[in-house]
Amino acid sequence: MIEQTVFSILLAASLGLFFWLAWRRIVLIGAGRPENRFDRPLTRLRAMLGDAICQQRVAQRPFGINHMVIFWSFLVLALANGEFIIQGISPGFNLGLLLPPPLRNVLLLAFDTASLLCLGAVIVAAGRRLLVRPAALDSDYVSGRSMEAFVILGAIGLLMLASLGLHGCEIALGRESAATWMPVSSVVAGSFSGLSSTLLATLAGMFWWLHALVLLAFLCFLPASKHMHVLTAIPNCFFRSLEKPNTQPREEFTPDRSFGVAQVGDFSWKDILDSFSCTECGRCQDACPARATGKPLNPRQVIHAIKTNLLANGDSLKYGVKPTVPLIGDDSEATIGEEAIWSCTTCGACLSACPVCIEQMPKIVALRRSLVQMKSCFPEELLGFFENMESRANPWGIAPSERTKWCSSLEARPFVAGETEYLLFVGCAGSFDSRSKQVTLALARILDRAGVSWGILGRDEKCCGDSLRRLGNEFVFDRLATENTALLRERGVTKVITQCPHCFTVLKNDYRHYGLELEVVHHSELIRDLIAGGRLALDRTVDDLGVTVFHDSCYLGRHNDVYDAPRQVLAGATGTEPKELARNRQNGFCCGAGGGRMWMEEQSGTRINLERVNEALAAAPDTICVSCPYCLTMFEDGLKDTGTSRVRVKDLAEVVAAGLSGGAA
Repeated sequence: MIEQTVFSILLAASLGLFFWLAWRRIVLIGAGRPENRFDRPLTRLRAMLGDAICQQRVAQRPFGINHMVIFWSFLVLALANGEFIIQGISPGFNLGLLLPPPLRNVLLLAFDTASLLCLGAVIVAAGRRLLVRPAALDSDYVSGRSMEAFVILGAIGLLMLASLGLHGCEIALGRESAATWMPVSSVVAGSFSGLSSTLLATLAGMFWWLHALVLLAFLCFLPASKHMHVLTAIPNCFFRSLEKPNTQPREEFTPDRSFGVAQVGDFSWKDILDSFSCTECGRCQDACPARATGKPLNPRQVIHAIKTNLLANGDSLKYGVKPTVPLIGDDSEATIGEEAIWSCTTCGACLSACPVCIEQMPKIVALRRSLVQMKSCFPEELLGFFENMESRANPWGIAPSERTKWCSSLEARPFVAGETEYLLFVGCAGSFDSRSKQVTLALARILDRAGVSWGILGRDEKCCGDSLRRLGNEFVFDRLATENTALLRERGVTKVITQCPHCFTVLKNDYRHYGLELEVVHHSELIRDLIAGGRLALDRTVDDLGVTVFHDSCYLGRHNDVYDAPRQVLAGATGTEPKELARNRQNGFCCGAGGGRMWMEEQSGTRINLERVNEALAAAPDTICVSCPYCLTMFEDGLKDTGTSRVRVKDLAEVVAAGLSGGAA
């Protein structure tokens, strides 16, 4: 009776502390701005079951299997621990009172097996941190060998040992009638043979209290540690973005309104939930091209800083006073440095890698919005870019009349509603960049050969605004997007072809915020369909490119899931599948030009395009094939920097055009 009373008091105190600590953080989540993440509940439930319960994202990496074992073991053992807690208050209780014997026996087998598997997985996890410790486990302020990690692993291990020891003692004492269904505990019981009943009873009591104390301590520690993700990760997967987070919310430019995120309270409640859901696994850090090339950006640290800053400013948020710890400032555990914010290429690798659906990249863009629009604080080289975009609606500040010079050798074709099927949205690079103009001409030849009805806007075309939006200059983007959507509506445009993935994603995704729904097709998709449909037949197989490798554009691949079309086009044109780079498709590595980085210098670390070029050269190619004008520029510049002259860079449109009569590879 005394033990029951003591346990009941400890249980009540532990539950009280658990709910108090958890509530303190839940209140902070509520301090974020409103955001609707409650739509399409059935779709969200299915996504949650896949990502959180079935651990689909976790299993994408080999060691994820070990985490899955721990996670699923905990799910199975949750029922066993519930039985344990009730028995602590009412010793006569067991699941056999509620369940038929066969079902209880199956559960006992599941509990026994799960305990062994979980113990083994904990040993593997501890050994990995002690002996192997991948670089991804270490961050600027979080160590892969942190005491907290070993406390948690130790607690889980003790729970498993205590449970097996307790059941082993009960079997040895003859108290468990279903011992045959508990093979692991039976082995433990065999190791106790020869011990007296008195000693076995004492050991059983020790194991019971060890299990009870560790379980209650674990309960108290959970909401005060990074392992609060045990509570928040599953809801976070439920509230994930149902669409790819390849765009940003539109801002309303009204008086007395702040823009972007300057302090932690400016984030939405989902952003704050993200920060509590981070498992510190380091997958985003491992995938980030900025981090890989020595830049100060670490997406894992960005999320960690948001959480740390939130906890530091918790009282300020509750009482509506100015936070004491700035969110943007010198690099520290609770702040995010400006250089880190500007290092992001918005490639989306962090989004793709995160096992609990955290949205890192949109938070960085929100921070940029505040710096640009509220403080006019941005890298000096962007001043000319912003001025050019405002004055002449293109990054180079070239006169709009120059937009049609690329087609001087062709008959200009203005888009005419009702007569022209497709608008060819040439884009700034395709109109002004001398190298990309060749791609535009190649694409025009392909469209003509296939009999596609297409036209252009000519001098009326303006930049889509991709770099503006990703750099945080939402005000100028909003004006440009408003003008573009009005023009496209006025001209009756419904179908658009782009050669640039950045134009592709803006026209397809961002302009929906302005009520414009277009059928946007990237040239790789259109060319594939033209070949497959028999409308485009090549005159020859382009077999003089040598060994070809293909580089995935982040904005075509990760942001819009277009992976197969470019490969199918190249395979059809050359007769052979292109070789894959070491990092490809969803795990592809950025060229370094996204997120407005095309217009900025890399001041720290090594150049991202050099990292990617060297990876491509490791495959010993003769030709590197791309599907993006930014990638084209970055690869050609990278090859020049490495002094490699034997390797060519080709857009897939150029490869296909070379297969037409009069073309050249």
